[in-house]
Amino acid sequence: MDTSAREIHEALEAVSLLRQRRAADPALAEASLAIKRFQALRFQATYADLREQPRYDPAVRFFLHELYSDKDYAERDQQFARIANTIARLFPEAVVTTAAALAGVHALTEELDDAMARQWLAIQTSHLQELDGAGYMACWRRVADPAARQQQLQVVLQLGHELERLTRMRGLRMLLRMMHRPAAAAGLTSLQQFLEAGFDAFATMNGSGEFLRLIETRESSWIASLFEDDAVTCETKLRQLFSAGRSH
Repeated sequence: MDTSAREIHEALEAVSLLRQRRAADPALAEASLAIKRFQALRFQATYADLREQPRYDPAVRFFLHELYSDKDYAERDQQFARIANTIARLFPEAVVTTAAALAGVHALTEELDDAMARQWLAIQTSHLQELDGAGYMACWRRVADPAARQQQLQVVLQLGHELERLTRMRGLRMLLRMMHRPAAAAGLTSLQQFLEAGFDAFATMNGSGEFLRLIETRESSWIASLFEDDAVTCETKLRQLFSAGRSH
């Protein structure tokens, strides 16, 4: 098993274990869904201005749907796991590296979300309340681990750079189109759709440098605020963000 295949296997095994634990604990599953929904709304509001720009809108939607979503990725994960050992023979090296980057982002995000969900459960006294900015901030700070948050951001940026690299590969878009039927026959439709969506989103930008710099700047600012600002300031920023996001 090569390095990329091993990374994909290990990441998806970790995600599968977390998914099994949630399936066995309805309260944890509900708390996890609340965390994911709040984060998706936060991301959507943070980049609402970019959604209004045709150049960036596809990439924002791609990140929102494929990384910052409450969507169930079980089908895509199963497809990744099924072909991990043979992915190098099915796709070009750049695609394999991108798949490994996605698996790494996915696993780390699920681990942090699970830790947040457990803290949200611990905060509750009788039943789950609606998660708001104050609750989210409290969970974030109880989980702590700034290094993991920085790593999460860096692996997201790595995935973005890998997708950018795919768009520079001559003939890859045609190859992806040609793989429609083989991918469907092999039960890899979700994986195929992910690759095409990512390729098209980053190709539309015709250079992702500015977009990824905006991601890094804005996410770094939120990481710092959630860890370092006093509670009132952080909660106010979140309220203002959601209010501004609804106005776009």
